[in-house]
Amino acid sequence: MKYLHTMVRVRDLEAALDFYCAKLGLVEARRVDVPQGRYTLSFLCAPQDEGRAREDNAPMVELTYNWDPEDYQGGRNFGHLAYEVDDIYAHCQRLMDGGVIINRPPRDGRMAFVRSPDGISIELLQKGAALPPAEPWASMANTGVW
Repeated sequence: MKYLHTMVRVRDLEAALDFYCAKLGLVEARRVDVPQGRYTLSFLCAPQDEGRAREDNAPMVELTYNWDPEDYQGGRNFGHLAYEVDDIYAHCQRLMDGGVIINRPPRDGRMAFVRSPDGISIELLQKGAALPPAEPWASMANTGVW
């Protein structure tokens, strides 16, 4: 058995791609339009996994965009997506600069949570050992749910 992908339904594909690619830093490895089913699949991967994603179709996040409008509730019902980052403070700062709310700041220098435009929780984990506590993160309160 091998892990392939996690599927997340999105209401607005362009807004989702802006969040996951332009802000979070993922790469779109493949896109499939299915006119007969009226949906589009966009497969995303972490930059360091791009070769594996294109070769083995894994590990990836599959964004499913149904062309007919639907209202998706409770994005947290499956848990969260998790990504390891080289510098959690720099990554969170880049997200904040892009207008993303840091729901659970990396006060411990190790873990943070943000949410996608569709309410999907994204966990960011510091690669290796936790970074020393630093401001503004150390004293930043949680915002919303994560």
